[in-house]
Amino acid sequence: MSRTDVERVEAANTTFYETMERGDFEELSKLWLDDEISCVHPGWPVLTGRGEVLRSYALIMANTEYIQFFLTDVKVSLAGDTALVTCTENILSGGPAEDGGELGPLVGQLVVATNVFRRTSDGWKIWSHHGSPVLADSDEEDDEDTAQ
Repeated sequence: MSRTDVERVEAANTTFYETMERGDFEELSKLWLDDEISCVHPGWPVLTGRGEVLRSYALIMANTEYIQFFLTDVKVSLAGDTALVTCTENILSGGPAEDGGELGPLVGQLVVATNVFRRTSDGWKIWSHHGSPVLADSDEEDDEDTAQ
């Protein structure tokens, strides 16, 4: 049974995150278009071109001992040979070990992401990734505001 374009794009999006979890830079590089690409990591400026974008992932992978993505709210929109995926990245990560320990402290983070894919003869490739942190209000702050 042949998969639909939406299923193929969902699979390409999942592969993108699984490749980052494995820290497989060579495979990650193959997922991006060879054309002009762009990327915005949370808190970073816009990166453009394969060199800048792939260097950023090499840097992140070199400084992240552990990362796991739980994707929620995944939505795919298609327009011809272009696909737009929006999702929430529920990220659990840990930095390199400190002073001979096994792993730096684990940190949880919520990021909303937009991934743009383009259909090529080799399948769906990433054209652009944009991640923005979700700034969540804490319940404690809300409680303090109402108590005053």
